[in-house]
Amino acid sequence: MYVQTRSIVVEKGNSSTVVERFSKPGALEEMDGLIDVSVMVNKKSKEHEEVLLLIRWESEEAWKNWEKSDAHLQGHKNSRGQEKPAYIISTTVNMYHVQTVKEGKAYGKRS
Repeated sequence: MYVQTRSIVVEKGNSSTVVERFSKPGALEEMDGLIDVSVMVNKKSKEHEEVLLLIRWESEEAWKNWEKSDAHLQGHKNSRGQEKPAYIISTTVNMYHVQTVKEGKAYGKRS
């Protein structure tokens, strides 16, 4: 399994805008090899909010296929030259090769 995380730190009160953007249906969900996308919010800080995306792929190859897909490239082409929204403080992307997954009793019962 291969996992991408994307941490988007935004000004207080703006996480719902980011969540809405990443919750809409799109080409990503149609890609072979995509396991799932989780969108999480951390509002613990008094200064900002964080939206964390966890995108799980069957393999690094599946992720690479998404990166070079027409749908992904077109999305970036359409946003080229646009300034990021002023409420976005920072974005950090990381990639991980999953080494171990331990399933708990609730595995398979989740929605």
